[in-house]
Amino acid sequence: MKRIFLAIATCVVLGSCSKDFLNQSDPNALSVSDYFASENDVLLAVNGIYQAIRSADCIGENSGLWLEERSDNTGRNDYSNSGEPFQFNDFSVLVSNSYLKSHWAALYETVSRANVVLSNIDKVSFSSNDTKLGYAAEAKFLRALMYFHLVRQWGAVPLVTKQLTTSQEVTAYTYRVADTAVYAQIIADLKDVLDSPLPNFQTGDKIGRASKAAANGLLGQVYLTMAKTIDDGQSTAHLQDAKTYLEACYNMRKFGQLSEIAYTDVFSVDKKSSCPELIMQIVYKQGDATYSSSIAANNQAAGETINSQKEATGVGGNVTADLIDDYESGDPRMEFSVKYANASNVKDYFITKFRDASDAAGPNGYGGNDWILMRYADIILMLAEVNNYLGDQTTAIAYLDQVRARAGMTDYATASQDADYAAKYPTLRLAILHERRVELAFENQRWYDLLRTFTTDELVAYFQAKDPSRYGNAIPQHFSTKDRYYPIPYDEYKLNPTGMYQNPGY
Repeated sequence: MKRIFLAIATCVVLGSCSKDFLNQSDPNALSVSDYFASENDVLLAVNGIYQAIRSADCIGENSGLWLEERSDNTGRNDYSNSGEPFQFNDFSVLVSNSYLKSHWAALYETVSRANVVLSNIDKVSFSSNDTKLGYAAEAKFLRALMYFHLVRQWGAVPLVTKQLTTSQEVTAYTYRVADTAVYAQIIADLKDVLDSPLPNFQTGDKIGRASKAAANGLLGQVYLTMAKTIDDGQSTAHLQDAKTYLEACYNMRKFGQLSEIAYTDVFSVDKKSSCPELIMQIVYKQGDATYSSSIAANNQAAGETINSQKEATGVGGNVTADLIDDYESGDPRMEFSVKYANASNVKDYFITKFRDASDAAGPNGYGGNDWILMRYADIILMLAEVNNYLGDQTTAIAYLDQVRARAGMTDYATASQDADYAAKYPTLRLAILHERRVELAFENQRWYDLLRTFTTDELVAYFQAKDPSRYGNAIPQHFSTKDRYYPIPYDEYKLNPTGMYQNPGY
């Protein structure tokens, strides 16, 4: 806990420029109290928060272990060699799992950096108050985003909103608070973002930073999640709030229908700065050994060249047959997103959704892929979801059909006449869940979609009904009520067994 919450004396922040906040700079072990003296110091500290989310231990690219591999989309098949990572898809995570501890620590490290900024920003004089308010809003957005991940993965968690400077303060905050309190803080932070001078969208060298469109989209998802996990669908208040903020995000878009944007453009390295579907992304630098993207190369299977010029020797980004079975016949998103590898040590599908085989990325696989945190197909399908829950199926279907039309698929009314489609997705709720799965595959949305769509008992039944032969070596029938949440990492629990009580079943 001390390592997570106690504000670091050395602020590791990213480089001095709004033009390129990927270049790292270290202010040479200054104490936090002495460090904040100028506007640029605050900028560097804010950049440091963005730097923290880039890690695979946090929510950057290659962070699929915590979410995508927890779902039914991907996973590790080699339980002997992959060891602890195999536990995630096998629903056998131990409280001592070191990967889970690293994830917890990375999320709280980001929270800590945001708190350092917010606790010290008033010490600095700004030439423009809007600049100050903008930096504070960015810190609050990133803090809210981290707590949203924490509360969905663990439920009740420690809630800290200020810089902690002594071990006594750390001890005082070493306890879990109710999920409702965490959500209240998330909402407060995001509403402050919406009241700030931040633009609707970031452009140019500021792409990758928080915006009002991103805040609206995230706040809509927060309310939708609360409606389906805390309210258990018994109240429409949070659903109405979700609709309000999701529509606000949607109405900020710079296009008409989603079909105006090619699906492949969303993931094109050449169009990542201009694609109007993108709302929030983590920026990576093509060709840069330190700040490039490795996701294309990491997902590539042996004998293949579609993702990257870097030679692959392993199985790449594993895909479950369960997901392959969920693609409708002729869905071009399958052809773009996955490919079957014939190498003798693979003989399976691997992920091809993230590609950079350019000469600029080269044989080292220094790709330029940005990691997408939020895009409009996601917002549109959440609007379908919330309208369906509110009883407006006509509007819900219209949103659903936007995504299907862009993919070149028949509309929902026509698809529903197909016996196979109707059998798999007998309700509009399940049809929307299916569409989110194939549209957003490998974007770390699936696990949260399952948590939001099903009650715990329904989720147990869902995984129990899986065909193990379409799932790999992991066993979906291992899923039980305890697996809705992760265990509190043991090293955190033992600091205060009462305040940091363990989740049931672990």
